[in-house]
Amino acid sequence: MKLRILGCSGGIGANLRTTAMLLDDDVLIDAGTGVGELTLDEMVGIDHVFVTHSHLDHICSIPFLVDTVGYLRSTPLTVYATRETANALRTHVFNDYIWPDFTRLPRPEAPYLQFREIGRDQTVTLAGRRITVLPADHLVPAVGYWLDSGAASLVFSGDTGPNDALWEIVNNIGNLRYLIIETAFCNRDYAIAICSRHLCPSLLAAEIGKLRLPAEIFITHLKPGDRMLTMSEVVAALPAYQPKMLEHGQVFEF
Repeated sequence: MKLRILGCSGGIGANLRTTAMLLDDDVLIDAGTGVGELTLDEMVGIDHVFVTHSHLDHICSIPFLVDTVGYLRSTPLTVYATRETANALRTHVFNDYIWPDFTRLPRPEAPYLQFREIGRDQTVTLAGRRITVLPADHLVPAVGYWLDSGAASLVFSGDTGPNDALWEIVNNIGNLRYLIIETAFCNRDYAIAICSRHLCPSLLAAEIGKLRLPAEIFITHLKPGDRMLTMSEVVAALPAYQPKMLEHGQVFEF
């Protein structure tokens, strides 16, 4: 497996893109503004999008993607999401007010977009690649994903606050190599992190204290104005792990 980071910021700005990751050439993990980094040919090649939750910074490029390449494809783009997330997208985005309903356009029998509902602990296998739904605890129903090539695994937490259920699963992944985990806020904004169900460095340290396996840790979803401060606090909180900031354009092979 090869995972390319198209966007990993908690906000926008010059050279900052929100969450989107390209798995090999045909799968997106979330579809934030980072999808705009892809060429037209690369976008045409995407067959599957796995969504963590319905917040705009993770789904905003799905409407543009289907509108841009739908007519160039012979099959619908498949969006994998929990029932709650799929319903939110149907109701609030693909409703003909915010964006055309491409689940029935250009023709109901040949749409540009289709949803496939997935649930916690479910595994989808695509050409030997195992993508398993992980629990997350966020303001809206949310999940993370476990990507398993067979040789090694990468876990993406998605947007989450403290989450005991995640570690119960992660601690049983025998081939775990990489952990990408969010830390949206610096410690100054601990109260905001709690009420928005995100992590800050002190909360992250408590979460990583539940990890019983070695892993390379990468921090995502940093707020642009505080990302250096937040990373310095993360590094100070987790000296044994030497965590690194997830970078736009970074590639993981596993």
